[in-house]
Amino acid sequence: DWVATVPPTLALCREQYGEDSAIVFGWVLASHQVGAALVAFLGGVARDRFGSYDVVWVASGALCAAAALMALVIRRRTAPAAGLS
Repeated sequence: DWVATVPPTLALCREQYGEDSAIVFGWVLASHQVGAALVAFLGGVARDRFGSYDVVWVASGALCAAAALMALVIRRRTAPAAGLS
């Protein structure tokens, strides 16, 4: 399912970074993998520490809610009208 996010992520990198989009996309992909490994490890640590995954589920829900709230405040830049400067 993560493959479905590659085309829009690449399009955003191209839109924002132009010719440097390939290297930016590489860093996005690499940081995604490092983050996934870290979260998997910390989930295991939490399971060992607390005896269940309840804390992990609650933390995941809180992070998703925070991300949803941050997404609400994203504003797209508008391009100036053609011929106006």
